[in-house]
Amino acid sequence: MNTDTFYTRRMLLRYSRQLVAARRLARYDRLVGREETVDNAVRKARRRTLIERVAREIMESLIFSGVENSVVREVRGRLSAELGEELVFRYPPDDPDFKIFRPGTGGGETELAPGEKQAVMGRLWDVTLKTVDATML
Repeated sequence: MNTDTFYTRRMLLRYSRQLVAARRLARYDRLVGREETVDNAVRKARRRTLIERVAREIMESLIFSGVENSVVREVRGRLSAELGEELVFRYPPDDPDFKIFRPGTGGGETELAPGEKQAVMGRLWDVTLKTVDATML
């Protein structure tokens, strides 16, 4: 018997025992009559935390790096629909902070003012949260 096979079988056996124990505890909870509302509140809190983590990762990494996937396209589409214009998010090479640009006339871009940037970031956060919440199981 290979050592990898031994460890894999041992891990699966331990996992099987944990599942049996979890089923017993769940059955006991149902017999005792524990309220499901506590479990639902915990599940909702965990889901909310996970949604915020994923949304933060999407905002920090994907939107500003120019990666195009279905979630980023949906977030940008919703944001553009709410704001009524397509915005460009960039990290300029000479500046450590990101910039948000509005396409201008004649092919140029104008940077948003700090107040506008804060408002756009707030809307972007809300849109990202809603999108991630809708796409997660």
